[in-house]
Amino acid sequence: MQALFLRLKSDRSLSALLGGTGLLERANDKAAFPHVTYGRTSAFNLETGADNDNDQLVTFHVWSKTQGEAETRLIMDSIRTRLDSAAFSIGSRAQTRLSLEFAEARYDEDLAVHHGLLRFRALTQESA
Repeated sequence: MQALFLRLKSDRSLSALLGGTGLLERANDKAAFPHVTYGRTSAFNLETGADNDNDQLVTFHVWSKTQGEAETRLIMDSIRTRLDSAAFSIGSRAQTRLSLEFAEARYDEDLAVHHGLLRFRALTQESA
């Protein structure tokens, strides 16, 4: 996760959209809008259903209070551009590649915010 956050924090266009401090591991009641939070991570093997650290789902949540969903979609597009098909080296023996699995933007009437959700598959393969 640290590598993902570093990649997103280094993106100037995303930082501009978020006002510089809107990338949070967890939001609190005082968090400024818009912001992005890290969501649930799942590790599993699709064939066996067993836990597998080499195949994970990583989720990001986008939160915005602007009229319409344009801001939410711009932030989601920026994250997608930065992470989809990205490759990260993990140690000297493994590489992790990301692919976008799911994206959705909707208005949450209960919270009165626009909520975007991006779910990436992170597949790690050992180097030869």
